[in-house]
Amino acid sequence: MSTYKSISVITQDAKMLDLIERIKKVADSEISVLLIGETGVGKEVFTDYIHHLSHRGPQPLVKIGLATLPPDLLESELFGFEKGSFTNADHSKLGMFELADNGSLFLDDIDDAPLKVQAKLLRALEADEIRHIGGTKPIPINVRLICASKLELKDLVERKLFRQDLYYRINVIELRIPPLRERKKDIPLLVSHFLKRFRDKKELTVSDEVMEIFMNFEWPGNVRELRNVLQRSALFAEDTIEISDLPDRFREIDNVDRIIKACKICFENEEMPYSQLISCIETRLLSEAITETNGNQSHAARKLGMKLSTFRDKIKKLEIGQ
Repeated sequence: MSTYKSISVITQDAKMLDLIERIKKVADSEISVLLIGETGVGKEVFTDYIHHLSHRGPQPLVKIGLATLPPDLLESELFGFEKGSFTNADHSKLGMFELADNGSLFLDDIDDAPLKVQAKLLRALEADEIRHIGGTKPIPINVRLICASKLELKDLVERKLFRQDLYYRINVIELRIPPLRERKKDIPLLVSHFLKRFRDKKELTVSDEVMEIFMNFEWPGNVRELRNVLQRSALFAEDTIEISDLPDRFREIDNVDRIIKACKICFENEEMPYSQLISCIETRLLSEAITETNGNQSHAARKLGMKLSTFRDKIKKLEIGQ
């Protein structure tokens, strides 16, 4: 299996490689593309890739998130307005369609588009022309449309929240981007890529324990979440990102796993008093950490997310290694 890289599309996953091959076949056409995928999977990255593969690549790629603006402002951003068309309109302004002329227009979160805006979008796409707010003159447009949705638009159509005619107009080619939890083989590649970006002047790696946590994590925020975790952790790490450098939610997951693995017998012993169970758990966790770090107490404390002083107090109290 080969690894493919372009415009930061980094993968060795079979589904992703198939997706890239499909994109190659449709990128240079004029048809509209609908990208479906969870938040953070990289829909904007794939938009860049599609645009730059097409003959429109040298022309503008204009992007707008439909979830970030109120309906009235969204309409003026998309279609532009004439001077005096509303309060504070003391000048005329070009809309996104005009700015993207001869290039591509990316409408992110199309599932959040209000019905009023959906109607105007459909008219613009069907007629290949727009009108400014407050204007009467039709303005011809020549754009390649790329839309992205985090939700199933078919479900929204059935609930009357999305126009069926607009759905069919934008969904000529549908491309589904799998979530990161379904392409775990990409995690080491993405980790390496992001670490080079965040510490380009100094080599930075992740420990085996951290990589194991990453491989077992579900990543609800997908690639964006992985990137943010690495960017944050890189600020605290020296040469290697350890468990102690990760956000709390990862350390908690790791410690729960350690407890379950280290104290399976304790949990199965129903006659063991609670105080003895806690003592057993702590003893096993601390002893295991010391063994794994070859007696390096500072490193062992970091692995458990403890302060060194707390770690030393506990091993003294539990008489570990004495």
